Amino acid sequence: MSSDALSLAGLPAISQAKLPASVRNGTAADKKAYTEALGFEQVLMNELAQELSKTVSDGTSDGSSDGGLLGSDPSTSGFSSMLPQALSSSIMSGGGLGLALPIAQSLDPSLGAKR
Repeated sequence: MSSDALSLAGLPAISQAKLPASVRNGTAADKKAYTEALGFEQVLMNELAQELSKTVSDGTSDGSSDGGLLGSDPSTSGFSSMLPQALSSSIMSGGGLGLALPIAQSLDPSLGAKR
């Protein structure tokens, strides 16, 4: 991995250009708090994507089971099982949803403070 990307085990590498300036120009502790917050955001994204995938493949809201939006054949069930990971990985590689910085600031209130 190049030095112009931030990475955490299990997270896709994120370009330095997509990091908030307070993290990019911050201390090692700032970067650590931000990567921990990104890890939490990744877990949250995975959970949200799994729930989204269920709505696509489970059926209708009236309780009938017609296979959902993707149908019920084996090829679509294989596709729908890959959907949550693909969605969350692409969102996280783009820098996430923007929740990591406020979470990191709650872990380390000095993050982003003028020094």
